[in-house]
Amino acid sequence: QVQLVESGGGLVQAGGSLRLSCAGSGRTLSSYSMGWFRQAPGKEREFVAATNWNRGITAFADSVKGRFTISRDNAKNTIYLQMNNLKPEDTAVYYCAANVAAGLTRTGSLYDYWGQGTQVTVSS
Repeated sequence: QVQLVESGGGLVQAGGSLRLSCAGSGRTLSSYSMGWFRQAPGKEREFVAATNWNRGITAFADSVKGRFTISRDNAKNTIYLQMNNLKPEDTAVYYCAANVAAGLTRTGSLYDYWGQGTQVTVSS
């Protein structure tokens, strides 16, 4: 079992950047496929990005492709979501999640563990 804690959210102007962190404890995050999701007020949760380090594969939602990237720090057992050129429509609570299965999935219901979320607000 793994525990996930997100941080790094905040208020930023459109065009700005934020880096979200997802720190894991209990097990190494490299054991999992990791995903980022977001949920805006009144909207359903949506996929943002996912990665499986061992397989060297990463996927991004079309809405963030070219603006968001994923990286990791094994020593800190942490993954990061670097968000550049932020837009007001990126405003949401962002969650990281861990999927025990080896495959990479965009389906939130297939993830086994979730963090508590961090708020990102982008002003126009």
